[in-house]
Amino acid sequence: MAIIYNKKTRDVSSDGKLVMSLEEFKKWLKKFDSNEDGRISKGELREAIRSRGGWFTRWKSKDGLKVADKDGNGYIDDDEIVHLKDFALKHLANIGDISFHMYVL
Repeated sequence: MAIIYNKKTRDVSSDGKLVMSLEEFKKWLKKFDSNEDGRISKGELREAIRSRGGWFTRWKSKDGLKVADKDGNGYIDDDEIVHLKDFALKHLANIGDISFHMYVL
């Protein structure tokens, strides 16, 4: 999966990985909001990483929450997902069919 700003259509990159916009990434992540409170908890983030074939999900979800949770409330709010994207670009590259790339169009 690549994260692309300002692109509306889904695509597949030359390496066969999914390409999605930041908004599509947010929508995908919200599917793991199991209690529908509009925030992503560490456990919900762990499930999202696990769903894509990630390993060491307990550590990665803890680290992702630490990076993305700017207000320190223990959850990733909608406006903090951009920080999670930054963490994913750096630390979750090439998980399953995900290949994070940054494109600015």
